[in-house]
Amino acid sequence: MRIDHDALIVGAGGAGLYAALELSRAGVDTAVLTKLYPTRSHTGTAQGGICAALGNLEEDRWEWHMFDTVKGGDYLVDQDAAEVLAREAIETVVELEHLGLPFNRTPDGRIDQRRFGGHTRNFGEGPVRRSCYAADRTGHMILQTLYQQCLRAGVRFYDEYHVVDLLADGGDLGDGGRAAGVVAYRVADGTLVTMAARTVLLATGGFGRMFRITSNAWSLAGDGVALAYRHGIPLEDMEFYQFHPTGIYGIGILLSEAARGEGGYLLNDDGERFMERYAPGLMELAPRDIVSRAEHLEIRDGRGIGGSDYLYLDVRHLGRAVIEEKLPDITGFARTFLGVEPLKEPVPIQPTAHYAMGGIPTDVRARVVRDELNTVVEGLYAAGECACVSVHGANRLGTNSLVDLLVFGRRAGRDMAAYCRAGTARPDVPDEAADPARAELEALASRRSGESPALLRKALADLMMDNVGVFRDGGTLRTAVAGVRELRERYARVRVSDAGTVFNTDLLGVCELGYLLDCAEATAAAALARTESRGAHSREDFPERDDARWLTHSLAFRGDGGPVLRHKPVTITRFAPKPRTY
Repeated sequence: MRIDHDALIVGAGGAGLYAALELSRAGVDTAVLTKLYPTRSHTGTAQGGICAALGNLEEDRWEWHMFDTVKGGDYLVDQDAAEVLAREAIETVVELEHLGLPFNRTPDGRIDQRRFGGHTRNFGEGPVRRSCYAADRTGHMILQTLYQQCLRAGVRFYDEYHVVDLLADGGDLGDGGRAAGVVAYRVADGTLVTMAARTVLLATGGFGRMFRITSNAWSLAGDGVALAYRHGIPLEDMEFYQFHPTGIYGIGILLSEAARGEGGYLLNDDGERFMERYAPGLMELAPRDIVSRAEHLEIRDGRGIGGSDYLYLDVRHLGRAVIEEKLPDITGFARTFLGVEPLKEPVPIQPTAHYAMGGIPTDVRARVVRDELNTVVEGLYAAGECACVSVHGANRLGTNSLVDLLVFGRRAGRDMAAYCRAGTARPDVPDEAADPARAELEALASRRSGESPALLRKALADLMMDNVGVFRDGGTLRTAVAGVRELRERYARVRVSDAGTVFNTDLLGVCELGYLLDCAEATAAAALARTESRGAHSREDFPERDDARWLTHSLAFRGDGGPVLRHKPVTITRFAPKPRTY
């Protein structure tokens, strides 16, 4: 089956939908493919807010936001990209308001704002109210608003189409070829569909499911990241994976930083607000990597609750009005999943694998680049968590994820529209373009005996959680590299139990396991190679940041014997690297 469009967008989260809206406004024939129903995309789980220096409650400036982003990323942030993020955040939030997003309001009717970790006034003097929010359902409201606008604009949606391959014209994507479309598996009946296009955007989200305790949905398997990797595109800064400090104990579902932004406390077994030891200037509102490490150290030193491996998030003192009106979702999660009443008792929490700072390398126009010289892959774009522009560097600040996906999703849509208007010819996609994907799927589907995919997935999650977590060292990372290699060998014998074609989620789950193995391979190898501590990459055998050697982005290229690592420089414009203290 063959379908043609001018622009294809893979993924229906905030980045994909904003790009689709911009393309449709420009009159480009646009289609969105999503393996889920669009409003189930993971953007909908983002809770606390979207930051922009509106200054609605106190003075704020985009330069301060840019500085916080660079410092929060431990100076691995590309500062040209950070400037774009901070400048365009303001107009992006205002446009969202005009599109109908129901932000919380101040008494005089302006968008309300609250504090969030790592966001400061006047280049680090203290916390500032910068996060614009819709209770603790901000991502949900963004997703609903953009989806409604895309429907209104006539965007074509292919729901429950699982993209299983990327197509190129004139050579593979990493070898000078241009994007030509995708191959998608229609979940309803197993049909393989070849979809050709002038331009393609990957907006497929992250890959947190390679960890045991994670805030990520089961669908977050690194699909787009792994497919790019398989077609010769390197993966940038994969060693930097953020652990959020307030996941629900035992399951990892997120309790938003909004709770701390509204004044919640973190407590150890002594009832002590322990962050005073680690970040006395910002306390609970320090950046996430710092808070997660502090929690880990408190637990390791025996101050976990009852000597166990969790701590407390306490919002009791905030009162019923704040808890019920501004934090309804996260307090509901505590009641549902733990049986804890946040109005009367503290909530057990632990660090949870949350967000990938690394991914598919792009420039500030969201165009994918294929080497350390930033050579552009014609027609291929990436935005959102699957991409690395890099505005997050070694550690993302809270609320910068929604800004990232919207600012660069919008930029991608506009640049893709210009690319199509320039008269780019339709790519040459032969009838047999889907044959490699078909052969791979048929080989998997025919294997009735062998390794259990569920056991392999569990083994991978345990391996990564135990060895590539909040703290790392050479020994644990070598264990991870060897372990992923062994799991790859076992994956070659993985079985698929479902022999049918209708909603064969067993087959697609095996595909997702393969994507996770690709992402884990690049992550572990890059982490072992980086012999320093920076942001979310904290090595106990190399505890100091080493700018002389490691103020550089890693690029992991797929090789027969494992990832081949190369590097490219960090773009520094305004802010020279300094010690990172709070």
